[in-house]
Amino acid sequence: MEETKTAKTVKKIPERAKVEDITKLVIDIAKTEKSPAKMGEILNKKHGIKRTKVLGKKITHILKENKIPFNTDLDIVNKKISKIEQHSLKNKQDKRAKRELVKFIGLRKKLEKYEQKSNKNL
Repeated sequence: MEETKTAKTVKKIPERAKVEDITKLVIDIAKTEKSPAKMGEILNKKHGIKRTKVLGKKITHILKENKIPFNTDLDIVNKKISKIEQHSLKNKQDKRAKRELVKFIGLRKKLEKYEQKSNKNL
């Protein structure tokens, strides 16, 4: 069975929430979290907002308009790759780490292609 959320755990925002209200919430959450995905989870769990895109703006657009720095998917993957490379230098026999490195390098290539493709469309 699904866990029901009580009024104490979820601050309800009316169905027709204004963009300004959500913008303020996103800016407040951005002070602690750097990933837009984590911000979306917090908006969903704590405030009951399923999608900000329904209101016309994505979380990343709100952050860009307010000039708030945030981590992109490519940044996160690059950090993971550097950690795995450092680990591989110390542990040369760790074959699982080598496999993870190959996997994340492939993911980085996909993300780079996606960003190039999306930049051409803009």
